[in-house]
Amino acid sequence: MAEVYMAGDVRNGTTFEMEGSVYKVIEFQHVKPGKGAAFVRTKLKNVITGAVLEKTFNPSEKLQGAEIEKREMQYLYNDGELYYFMDNETYDQIPLNKDDLGDMLKFLKENMMVKTLAFKGKIFAVEPPMFVELEITYTEPGFSGNTAGAGATKPAELETGATINVPLFVNTGDKIRIDTRTGEYMERV
Repeated sequence: MAEVYMAGDVRNGTTFEMEGSVYKVIEFQHVKPGKGAAFVRTKLKNVITGAVLEKTFNPSEKLQGAEIEKREMQYLYNDGELYYFMDNETYDQIPLNKDDLGDMLKFLKENMMVKTLAFKGKIFAVEPPMFVELEITYTEPGFSGNTAGAGATKPAELETGATINVPLFVNTGDKIRIDTRTGEYMERV
């Protein structure tokens, strides 16, 4: 059973149920005005829909913690609209809609291990590994002597179809490491 929080105890990342949905605290501020009662100002993200809202709570208000289930799964393949993941314990294959996956699709490669996040059995997010190694399928050639500033970059298309900015010295066919939290180039591998 999920724990019950006092609104005054919430921190960034706290998940709880409210009005039939699950919310994650992305910002909070404890406010103690000179007159009147203290309150907690929060910015909440609906983990199912992605909608963000601001809400204030009385610090003694009770919030029902949400039981978020995390599972390790393997990304198998996609057939256009559906992306198939396999539960490594039961070997069940679970199809997920493109909309369920959001931005993380651009870093998913077949057979990659990922974490799925579910609430009451419904998967609402897929977390790829923090760092992924992907091959560049196309980028303009860099020119020797082209050192227009230390941080100069160019667009590069990855094997997953995503496009990110890379340094000028990176070429088609190179494998690179990407931080999936920011979507940024880290290094050549």
